[in-house]
Amino acid sequence: MPIDPNIAIGAELPTLEFAWTASDVQHYHLALGAGSRPLDEKELRYLTDRTPQVLPTFATVAANFHATDAPQVSFPGVDIDLAKVVHGSQEVTVHRPLPPEGKARTTTRIAEVWDKGKAAVIVQESATTDIDGAPLWTSRSSIFARGEGGFGGERGPSQSVELPDRPSDAEVDIPVLPQQALMYRMCGDRNPLHSDPQFAAAAGFPAPILHGLCTYGMVCKAVVDTMLDSDASLVAGFRARFAGVVFPGETLHARIWKEAGLLLISATVPERDHSPALADVVLTIAGR
Repeated sequence: MPIDPNIAIGAELPTLEFAWTASDVQHYHLALGAGSRPLDEKELRYLTDRTPQVLPTFATVAANFHATDAPQVSFPGVDIDLAKVVHGSQEVTVHRPLPPEGKARTTTRIAEVWDKGKAAVIVQESATTDIDGAPLWTSRSSIFARGEGGFGGERGPSQSVELPDRPSDAEVDIPVLPQQALMYRMCGDRNPLHSDPQFAAAAGFPAPILHGLCTYGMVCKAVVDTMLDSDASLVAGFRARFAGVVFPGETLHARIWKEAGLLLISATVPERDHSPALADVVLTIAGR
């Protein structure tokens, strides 16, 4: 049985210890499109040698930044074909601005397994500290495994975010370069779904798709630049549900609403009648 919730739920994964450098941070930001305004002093904060500011979304790649093998979906009670898997959602909460270099330790457990009928949703929760044990960030992510439902589990809750019934406070277009996925995969996600046309076709896509976490990071950066004066230290948390695919060469269109201590965001693809890319997107502003 590919999924056994009795084994999976609550299972702890091996603890990871890892390190990152300022060059890794710069590389990550470049993979999100940073540097497109090379004369803008605020833009260059992301790319400063030795002390770049760090987008909180870097937390999603820090532990596996130097991986060169395709990931496997094999956890206690879970063994799934990679071609059936797409990212479902991602949430990161930072406990202080992330340092441009450091060493850390992450512990992860499988928190939930939901049966959606034709698919399964597997939720992981992680806590990351520095080597001395001081909290750095916590994260929560889910993967959506097509064809793996029907095992008799619960469907799980709905956590949709209702957008305000008024015009957005800001809108921004985010170009996705034709080579964006090929650049982003160098941050440690070598899933061939994002680089191999034949693998993508076998998974049911007309071409390789952009990593969901690349969309996630690009939208976070655009919102920080548009609403927070390009100051990544003002972000306490960022979460989103991956609502649709994005292809390299397209455009992301973000609409942003200000709420008390929050920014609510939608992200769509204008080239495909504003097909949704990210939904239920919330940026939590530090100290608000």
